[in-house]
This record gives sequence, structure tokens and C-alpha cells, in this order.
Amino acid sequence: MLALENGQYVSELTDGVKEMLKGIRHVSLDMDGTIYLGSTLFPYTLPFLEKLTRMGIDYCFLTNNPTRSLADYVSKLHRLGIPCADSQMYSTTAAAIDYIKKNYPQAKRLFLLGTPSMISQFEQAGFVSCADDPADRPDAVVAAFDLTLTYSRLCRCTWWASKEDIPYIATNPDWVCPTDEETILVDCGSLCACIEAACGRKPDVVIGKPNPGILLGILDKYGVAPSQAAMVGDRLYTDVKTALNAGSCGVLVLSGETTLETALASQGEERATLICESIEEFGNLLEQARA
Repeated sequence: MLALENGQYVSELTDGVKEMLKGIRHVSLDMDGTIYLGSTLFPYTLPFLEKLTRMGIDYCFLTNNPTRSLADYVSKLHRLGIPCADSQMYSTTAAAIDYIKKNYPQAKRLFLLGTPSMISQFEQAGFVSCADDPADRPDAVVAAFDLTLTYSRLCRCTWWASKEDIPYIATNPDWVCPTDEETILVDCGSLCACIEAACGRKPDVVIGKPNPGILLGILDKYGVAPSQAAMVGDRLYTDVKTALNAGSCGVLVLSGETTLETALASQGEERATLICESIEEFGNLLEQARA
């Protein structure tokens, strides 16, 4: 364990760190790279969640991965043996839907660069998915991590993104998605970089982490102050940065993308409040602080 204390990382549970951990009432958990990797559940995940429950700490799951609907994610967690109510699952798809409804209430027709599962969640929310057709002009464009990506739809998305009068929204900034397979899963941030290179336009807004709005919305539902919450994940530029942007404790776990060397070299708003080997170690620290 390493804790950020007066701008330096220390390896002991100081009084300041202990007091901070003692006040934690809610933990928002990243998923891939944090509680599982690909389709493999970490052996310490279930004991960690049980420990949170025993300590009276609420938790929820927050993912930047929009490839599945909320129902699909809840089903996956159940298959892995993780107890999860619908109200405990949040994704950038749900956050993007809320954002569009709030900021573009007249937008009904969307060009959606995403998986069928993601598109179905938008359609269930009342939106119409536009076809890959130059005559089917959308009210807004949404680019996401798309495991079913076709070249034609990428080109069409870029075409509509090049029109400055059409809002262009990205679900998340991740460059790659963690996986236990021998490949690199190109994520939404990389697709947006491709679109920008082709048409010169960046997304008007990137919905997911590190945008603090998604975490603050969750904490509001739980009635928890940002200072009483921890955001736990394996990435500095999404998970940790979200926590710090929201005024919460940012916990980096080394079970996914980020190495210790990268974490120690980080600067500013990407410096984790705590660096732990895994959520198991974080759970032990929470327990020690309450002893």
C-alpha cells in the first residue's frame, strides 16, 4: 500500500489516511481490471464485497464500457456469482442517455457507433437508431466502444461528426479495454482519435470517467458526500481522475492496466490517493481504519 501524504507516497497507514478511510461510506467500483479481468473473476472479489457489507459500506459498479446494456451487465455479474441489484449498476450508456435527454431534449434520431446491446438500450430509452445511409440524417452522433465495428459505419460516423451543426458525443475516453485474451481491444478513445484524424473534430463531450458528473450523480442517489466516497479502479486517467475531479478518494489497484512505475510517475490530478495491489488490500485498509 502507498498513500499520498503531503505530496509524497508513504507506505504506512498515517493518522490522516486512517481518518479518511474511517469516513468512507460508499465505494464505486470499476469492473474490468478491478473486480474481474475479461471473463475471469478475481478470487478476492466476493470476500471484499462481503467485507464492505459487514462494515456497513454501500457499493456500486461503475463501468466506462458501453458495449453491454445495464441488464446484460447485471446478468454477467450474477453469472460470476456477484450479487448486484439493478440500482447498483451504472454505465456510460446510461449516463449518455441522461446527458442527451437533459442537454438535447429535441434529439430523437441518433447515429450510434456501438454494439447492438448498447443500441437497444438507447432504443428502449425512446431514441431512434439511424441507418448507415446519407439520407438518414441524425440529430446527434454517439461514438462508443464497438466490438461489432464495421468500416462502413465508422466512415458514416466520421461523416456525420464532420458536420458542426450535429452534436457529437463520446461515451468514454479509454484507449483500450482490459482483456485476459492475447489481443488489444481498441476502445472508444482510439476510435475518436481516428475520427478526429479523418475529419478534424473532437467530441463535444466525453461522458464517462474522468467526467465527475457520472460519479456525483451516483453519490447524490446514495445521499453520500464526495468526501465520504472512494472510486476504485485500475486506471489513473479515468478512475482516479474521476474521483479527484469529484472531490473523492481515488484508489488505484494494480490488478489491471496501470503499473506501479506508471503510478509513481503520475502528476497532478492523476495521482492516486491510495495505491493498492488489489481491492483485497484496500478492504483490509478500510477494516484497519475502523479497528
